[in-house]
Amino acid sequence: MDASDIIRKASAKGLTIATAESCTAGMIAAALTDVPGSSAVVDRGYVTYSNRAKQEMLGVQAATLEALGAVSEEVAIQMAEGARSRARVDIAVAVTGIAGPGGSEHKPEGRVCFALAAGDRSTHVETVDFGALGRDAVRRATRDHALTLIRQAL
Repeated sequence: MDASDIIRKASAKGLTIATAESCTAGMIAAALTDVPGSSAVVDRGYVTYSNRAKQEMLGVQAATLEALGAVSEEVAIQMAEGARSRARVDIAVAVTGIAGPGGSEHKPEGRVCFALAAGDRSTHVETVDFGALGRDAVRRATRDHALTLIRQAL
């Protein structure tokens, strides 16, 4: 996925973007800001690796984290919606997952929850199981999938 396509389309439409990242720790924002002219589109990126950061920076509810854990579609939705409202942008993408190594029977390595908040439609959410590809490969696959979701939203 070419991030320059995202920057070009968003810029042409006058749209702004924010990211809320856990397992990728800024890789999505970095891919977008690698593109010249991205400052007209990318407002900010939140790296919310800890649950405390998710709560303080994005408004993720402690009860949701406690009941479902950080790697859940509900947390991804709260991350995306929190980023969108706090940054006052048009599009916000959020990712939370288990890059590895490790995981559990219920939340295996390679599971990532994605959410995209944009426009007046309901927040899109999905979970992708990339499998135990290794930490670097899961993080790259997560970045690329998040960029695809942004591109589709445009």
